[in-house]
Amino acid sequence: MDREFCISCPDEEREEIQLAVAYLDKKIQEVKEEGKVVGSERIAIIAALSITHELLLQRTENSVFDIDQFKRRIGLIQKKLDDVLARNES
Repeated sequence: MDREFCISCPDEEREEIQLAVAYLDKKIQEVKEEGKVVGSERIAIIAALSITHELLLQRTENSVFDIDQFKRRIGLIQKKLDDVLARNES
């Protein structure tokens, strides 16, 4: 959404975080191109819902999906994003 954030993470997670950022950016661009949603916050929420929907569909197709691990990873990413947003707002 034409913004940059600095997110600290362990070196072994850097590539995964960069892939997640690229994927999220792709989804955000798709939502923006549809032109049905206005506002950065709403666009981000719709993109997040789209990604979540994809993951839940995978879960039903792949019984090996570990929902607890998924929740931990989402919680970690959410905390990092909250920290970055809080720093940028001050």
